[in-house]
Amino acid sequence: MIILGLDYGEKRIGVAICDELGMTARGVATIASKYWKKDIEQVEVLVKKYNVEKIVIGYPVRLDGMEGIQCEKVNMFVDALEAGVSVPVEKWNEALSTKEAEDLLIEAGVNRRKRRGVVDKLAAAIILQDYLDHMRDKEDECGEMD
Repeated sequence: MIILGLDYGEKRIGVAICDELGMTARGVATIASKYWKKDIEQVEVLVKKYNVEKIVIGYPVRLDGMEGIQCEKVNMFVDALEAGVSVPVEKWNEALSTKEAEDLLIEAGVNRRKRRGVVDKLAAAIILQDYLDHMRDKEDECGEMD
């Protein structure tokens, strides 16, 4: 199953895609967010281009487990996204994915200007990879129970 991962931000939306086996995620694009209709049209183009069967979008639950104002923004975007794309959309706890992406880029010696261009798609890849790993672990647990 091909899954598209999104890291939603008001200025930029990071985009990642997984391989056909659902094993690895990689960042493929950053959408410069202008307004939702245009953003969603760009996502739908990617859905068709990559034959995507599902979208996983990062859901920014606070560290205390509560939903904050960012969750409200993502919820509104998800509602519009679900109405504008041809595949199901699933929210996934992003657990500081953007911070993790920033840290990885800093550790790799990427300068601040270049980081800004890739951090969002790397964050989307981290979100999607976490989702893929979780689903694989869940399958393994079910298989062991048989």
